[in-house]
Amino acid sequence: MVAALISDDLWNLIAPLLPPTRSKPRGGRPRMPDRACLRGILFVLRSGIPWEMLPKELGCGSGMTCWRRLRDWQDAGIWGLIHFALLDWLSRYNRIDWSKAVVDSCSIRAVFGGRRLDQTQLTE
Repeated sequence: MVAALISDDLWNLIAPLLPPTRSKPRGGRPRMPDRACLRGILFVLRSGIPWEMLPKELGCGSGMTCWRRLRDWQDAGIWGLIHFALLDWLSRYNRIDWSKAVVDSCSIRAVFGGRRLDQTQLTE
């Protein structure tokens, strides 16, 4: 199951987008690798389990470690970059089925509203 979450191709696409790890001059616990944290993040997001219930067998540290890494990446804008890179990669290989996409006012903001339709246009 672990290999299925992050393939080498996927990791090679994401890894350059992640910030470099900072050294710890005063020592401390070794930092959990980014790939392991991403594996935990994806597991939680796909399964919907609480962060605290992240299985230790995945080897991605605690749920709190993964949650903090997701928070840090989100604050730094990294998660948005990953999303954009994945959409770009999937689009290049025609792996997105746009016929199943849904866009509504919660997804896209309509600042000046849209074109108004009258009742006859709605029934057509």
